[in-house]
Amino acid sequence: MLVDLSNAVGGYLHQVFVQSWDGWVILGFFGQLLFTARFLVQWVASERAGRSVIPLAFWFFSLGGGAVLLIYALYRADPVFILGQGLGLFIYVRNLVLIRKEARARAGEPPR
Repeated sequence: MLVDLSNAVGGYLHQVFVQSWDGWVILGFFGQLLFTARFLVQWVASERAGRSVIPLAFWFFSLGGGAVLLIYALYRADPVFILGQGLGLFIYVRNLVLIRKEARARAGEPPR
């Protein structure tokens, strides 16, 4: 029984992590890498500041990673992943718009 379970788990892991590798999986991992990088950027910026901060790079990594992951999710036809990444992209773009608006206001430019 334990040997059968071990073989089943081993076979599953081999299929998922070895046999299923293709360009789409590599693209998905690249998107996940970009998405994960945003947390590293935020952590480093917060440690340097000695307080919690969200740097501009966080939003750009979020946007890049989210866009690549959405493409991957569309290819995989995963409705949960598509909805999650699609909504996330809206939020990332909106934050970048608000940051730009604030920067213009600080510079004394009229609002658009």
